[in-house]
Amino acid sequence: MSVSKTLVIRVDPEDPDEDIISYAATAVRSGGIVAFPTETVYGLAVNLSDKRAVERLYGIKKRIRGKPLTVHIADKESINKMGCRITKRADRLIGRFWPGPLTIILASRRGGKVGFRMPANRVALELIKAAGVPVGAPSANLSGRAPATRASQVLKYLDGRIDMLLDAGPSAVGKESTVVDISSDPPVILREAAVAAGKILKEVRRR
Repeated sequence: MSVSKTLVIRVDPEDPDEDIISYAATAVRSGGIVAFPTETVYGLAVNLSDKRAVERLYGIKKRIRGKPLTVHIADKESINKMGCRITKRADRLIGRFWPGPLTIILASRRGGKVGFRMPANRVALELIKAAGVPVGAPSANLSGRAPATRASQVLKYLDGRIDMLLDAGPSAVGKESTVVDISSDPPVILREAAVAAGKILKEVRRR
């Protein structure tokens, strides 16, 4: 799918129009790349079941091939559907920090690891639900560049490269999610950002 100019649609962050969300979700299901807001930074939604779309996303971002994509979810049940188990540690972190700016990496029953995040943003959650497919969502920028926290920044990086942009105003947090790998013992903080590492480690060590 090629585009000459990215379609920008303004959406109410508190009360997103159902038709707009449905339209964007259809684009994701069909292999499109849709930029959307989260509370941290803007992300790029891609259908993880569509290999061609995923490959296109890596090319658009100039992302290192093989670098995994975080799965963005709207409910806990999606973790089991993706072949991972919610451990006691995971359940504590989910209860404390989700929806919110924390990415949790779990061991997969199929081998390897999977990172999950449930964003605290109504537009994001409704888009994920409506898509009905596993949604990968790296930050809406070129790899190595600062993440976009506003629609104008997304366009600066990616206008004409992605299919659609849902503009819901600036990101509330404006900083990337913290990433913790709890598939290992002890857990490892891979990126400290929106949530302080100390808060996470305190939670996982609690008995």
